Amino acid sequence: MRVEAVQGDITRERVDVVVNAANSSLLGGGGVDGAIHAAAGPALLEACRELRRTVLPEGLPVGEAVATPGFDLPARWVVHTVGPNRHAGETDPALLGSCFRRSLDVAADLGATSVAFPAVGAGVYGWDADEAARVAVGAVRGWAAAAGAGPEPGGRSRPGGIGLVRFVLFSPRLLTAFDEALGAQPDRA
Repeated sequence: MRVEAVQGDITRERVDVVVNAANSSLLGGGGVDGAIHAAAGPALLEACRELRRTVLPEGLPVGEAVATPGFDLPARWVVHTVGPNRHAGETDPALLGSCFRRSLDVAADLGATSVAFPAVGAGVYGWDADEAARVAVGAVRGWAAAAGAGPEPGGRSRPGGIGLVRFVLFSPRLLTAFDEALGAQPDRA
């Protein structure tokens, strides 16, 4: 699986899945969440309301993930995940790592081959950029190893699975943090 980091606008990514750094209500918010809702159009909010009415009446728990269609986004699906809020005392890196692992589980179940992540937790939820990057990259690499998403002999990606994870970051500071966590070289498997 190839893992890379770029600076850009996640709402323009042409991937199978865009991950949304959502709040537990799933009803939109600021930052990445607001941008994804705005770009996907009003049908995304209605799909999230339906999830709340049916399977998630208490909201989406921290560290979990759920999918909706992508609607007006270039991505086919949006996988919503709720990061831990350091300002509310949620400081366990395992909760943050769970956001990435559970999002990849959901994406794989959908049959996705490419996923774009924002820096979940590194915005209004108060995680330091370097720590968020280390946790995110470690969680993705750990998930890939456990899922057997490494290369086949000859360096080709395994068929039928997630072949690309791209961290799409809105600032130079976040890009630097993720580049450092990746070892300044993307994984090419």
